[in-house]
Amino acid sequence: MKNTILSAKGLCKSYAHDGGQNHILQHVDLDLYEGDFTVIMGSSGSGKSTLLYSLSGMDRATAGQVIYNGKNIVTMKEKELSKLRQNEFGFIFQQMHLVSNLSLFENIAVAGYLDKSRNANDVKERTEMLLEKMGISHIKTHLPSQVSGGEQQRCAIARAVVAEPRLLFADEPTGALNRRNTNEVLSLLTDLNQAGQSILMVTHDMKAALRATRILYLEDGKIIGELNLPPYNPDETKSRETQVNAWLGSMQW
Repeated sequence: MKNTILSAKGLCKSYAHDGGQNHILQHVDLDLYEGDFTVIMGSSGSGKSTLLYSLSGMDRATAGQVIYNGKNIVTMKEKELSKLRQNEFGFIFQQMHLVSNLSLFENIAVAGYLDKSRNANDVKERTEMLLEKMGISHIKTHLPSQVSGGEQQRCAIARAVVAEPRLLFADEPTGALNRRNTNEVLSLLTDLNQAGQSILMVTHDMKAALRATRILYLEDGKIIGELNLPPYNPDETKSRETQVNAWLGSMQW
């Protein structure tokens, strides 16, 4: 039986709009499990990114609970929430948000230094290991502007996992990349997951969704479908694509 890493109960998110309320999330119940690669899909405007931000504490839900380690993220004070995001959660976005005047090495290492429990030498060693794993050790002294988009995203992934987060949140991490870089980034995320990293990813790309062990389909702020899959095996891509396509068709994607 899988261990639950995070639970949402009755999660709602609304925004004021033209004198009324725009309901983005509507009473979402969701459990995320340790070791899963969970993907959220849905049409544009269905609330995918809002759900990810609400679950991670990047945005506060209007109502409901998000339980992590026995505590409700929705009611946490900002200082406690900031510490949680630094030490327990990792984040990857479509736009890399690297610090322009820091080298790739420095962009990664600084995220490790934020965890005060970590020894500086340990952070340096882990940064070097991640640079090697991501295939960018040869350009570690370069600034973000001096490398490609794919190399920037690999740096952003390393930055997201340098503090060894329990849960990695990824919002359209391949949305700004070409096909080659997309495949490389997806392979890195798959390798991380198969090494034990729990991941929650939002995507509109079916190719990206193939890497999931679990796909949730969101429509009008509600989860209306779920597909569970075995760990990704590149030798079974065709049959997996057929299965996912058929399921997405049943969701009227």
